[in-house]
Amino acid sequence: MVTTHYHSGKFPPQDIDWKRLVPLLGPASAALARFDGVLEGIPNPRLLLSPMAIQEAVLSSRIEGTQATMAEVLSYQASGRSKLLPSEKEADIREIINYRMALDEGVRLLKDLPVSGRLVRAAHSVLMRHVRGADRGAGEFRRVPNWIGPPGCEMSSAKFVPVPPENLPAAFAEWEKYVNSEQPNVLVQLAVAHAEFEALHPFLDGNGRLGRMLVPLFLFQRNELSSPTFYVSEYLESHREQYYEGLLNVSRNGDWTGWAEFFLTAVRTQAESNIRRARKIIKLYREKKDWILNAARSQYAIRVLDFIFQTPIFSAPDIVDSGKVPASAAKRLLRLLQDHDVLRVLSPATGPLPATYQFRELIRLAER
Repeated sequence: MVTTHYHSGKFPPQDIDWKRLVPLLGPASAALARFDGVLEGIPNPRLLLSPMAIQEAVLSSRIEGTQATMAEVLSYQASGRSKLLPSEKEADIREIINYRMALDEGVRLLKDLPVSGRLVRAAHSVLMRHVRGADRGAGEFRRVPNWIGPPGCEMSSAKFVPVPPENLPAAFAEWEKYVNSEQPNVLVQLAVAHAEFEALHPFLDGNGRLGRMLVPLFLFQRNELSSPTFYVSEYLESHREQYYEGLLNVSRNGDWTGWAEFFLTAVRTQAESNIRRARKIIKLYREKKDWILNAARSQYAIRVLDFIFQTPIFSAPDIVDSGKVPASAAKRLLRLLQDHDVLRVLSPATGPLPATYQFRELIRLAER
């Protein structure tokens, strides 16, 4: 295996072949704009599309080797069920939950900071909290070499060697300057920024997940999205070999244009997929809203509906603990939702553990 080393002195790229990219730019931008139009028509997209955010965390983490599903993550988060899981599965789930929390932290910081080293380090600190790799400099740029290759390989036999640690501060400063500069096209700029972040590999662990997390943060910062809810990991996970090869070819032979072609295709395809899924979720919400208002005759009906769309696997105490629904109203509305097959019991109550419920129709839409 020939080892590829970081492309020192060749960032930002000066030789992108724009003629090859022109046919892809319009469709990618238009698809992203259509998706944003869907977002703007939703009163609270981060609440209603919460299952899509969870699925993004699942798929982005799966690229790095985790095996947990969305349903397993939600079941874990429902009250009192963690003891039923093998330790390895629980570790996978914790990484996925941290991904979601780190993205939320990034969104919060964007109110005061641009996409920057400070924001990246803060998000990384949340991403690595109490999970595998937490002892490897969470929230801190690495000070030692690292490399990518088969488990246990030496640097000499690695597939890729990122920028040396002594050059990392200057290289990352150049990345930060580029991310916040004006470039001919925002999506190509994002493609270049993502590839460069992965090539720098500034942390000892978590670089891939953090680099994919930066996609919605960057688009939101640049006003390409009205809400930071564009998730691209579904496409990248299903084209994993092309994804990794495209990134590697940037350092191996300077193929920034080929990488940008792949990334623009990913944006267009993923935007179209996200539009279809978001519209189905919105349609489902409107149908259930009309039904529950007529069937429940309760001032708490919409609060319960919003809760189950945001948390499609949960326990009865979870609703009450949210502070939005009294226990008596929650009990009556849960019975109504079960009787009409909107909710199903996932795990019956056993001893001190409450029953957990699932909104299977919504989970299937998000996973699909």
